[in-house]
Amino acid sequence: MNVVSPELLAQFDVPGPRYTSYPTADRFVEAFTVDDYELALKQRRNGGAAMALPLSIYVHIPFCESLCYYCACNKIITKHHERSAPYLRYLSREIDLHTAQLGKGQVVSQLHLGGGSPTFLNDAELRELMTMLRRSFSLAPGGEYSIEIDPRTVNASRLATLAELGFNRLSFGVQDFDPAVQKAVHRVQPAEQVFALVDAARQQGFESVNVDLIYGLPQQTPESFDRTLTQVVALRPDRIALYAYAHLPERFKPQRRIVTEDLPAGAAKVEMLSRSISAFLDAGYVYVGMDHFALPNDALAVAKRQGRLHRNFQGYSTQPDCDLIALGVSAIGRIGATYSQNAKTLNEYYDHLDQGRLPIVRGLALNRDDLVRRAVIMALMCQGELQFEPIELAFLLDFRRYFAAELGALRALEEQGLVEFGDAGLQVTARGWFFVRAVAMVFDRHLQADRNRARYSRII
Repeated sequence: MNVVSPELLAQFDVPGPRYTSYPTADRFVEAFTVDDYELALKQRRNGGAAMALPLSIYVHIPFCESLCYYCACNKIITKHHERSAPYLRYLSREIDLHTAQLGKGQVVSQLHLGGGSPTFLNDAELRELMTMLRRSFSLAPGGEYSIEIDPRTVNASRLATLAELGFNRLSFGVQDFDPAVQKAVHRVQPAEQVFALVDAARQQGFESVNVDLIYGLPQQTPESFDRTLTQVVALRPDRIALYAYAHLPERFKPQRRIVTEDLPAGAAKVEMLSRSISAFLDAGYVYVGMDHFALPNDALAVAKRQGRLHRNFQGYSTQPDCDLIALGVSAIGRIGATYSQNAKTLNEYYDHLDQGRLPIVRGLALNRDDLVRRAVIMALMCQGELQFEPIELAFLLDFRRYFAAELGALRALEEQGLVEFGDAGLQVTARGWFFVRAVAMVFDRHLQADRNRARYSRII
């Protein structure tokens, strides 16, 4: 980070999208209805090319036993585990409504259970959920089947059950091993517990174990986070997701319990990011991009080398341009050139399904300009480079003319050493990777038209 000046950091310490999609979810509109979604499903069913491509499925389990103060996810805090039984029944209805449109047996190569805490479900309920999915879809051999895990809710026996059910990838929510930080965010989990679970996961033969970390939490310092980094390197997960904490208490009520004065300053956050990148690279990890690191033989690192990375609503993925069926309250999916989101509250979600309707409440049908810009932004976010000719051939346009204003704006970033221009395209530099969101933002037509960015997390 010695190549990044304080002035440059100050300039880019601004809010901006994470680009898990383009356009971003805040651009979804209620004018996109369940009828539009069902049309997209029918087009997939009737389209030969689309039918040949496997699906990805995301299932949102909203329940958590306790509240983590930093959390911005859609969750329901409860210790009443009986609430999961009716939720599973409604998930079954939602699955049936999808198969009524798509037909049974469509191939799925990627499944992810997120939340909330998917491990809020007991073993029998997880078994029931997987039975429902296998009854309606065909899970491909060798696919990626992952689940997010709260280490406080599982033991070695539960991990064995997950392996038996077909999960081959696990993601442990760690955030920070420091006891003071854990107490400040109301998520106390001893490091020894995580180490034991990761060891048990390896004994069960899981193909990949991910650990989530967050920098910028209350009570964190670069020195305290160094200790966590040392422990994570010793743990040696296959993947590491390193996120910057976005403090948006006006949007997320739980964050109001965090004392603002306890949050590290921007310079300290950047120092944590810098030290993290150095620590992981020195330990042999590949910097996949923005949030993610992976060991060289992990599928994510392989996809990075082969230029097959993509970003979806769960972050980086090895499944480029894959239709995503989203199940559960608030879940966001993608079918063809559309995005859609389910109802955000249980009552509304249940009400739609009681009426025999898919619980879509908003979404977006992408126009040609959206599709062009999505291709550009995803190339930057995933490969760190942009070749003009593939975009020109795919969309029958003159790139330099179509994006004349954007290319002009990028000259300022070129002068700062963030991008380099070539005859055939442009490349994000090593320095620019710290600000890749800022590079992508130049091509965001919606963002340039709407300068109100307070709803986004900060780039640094």
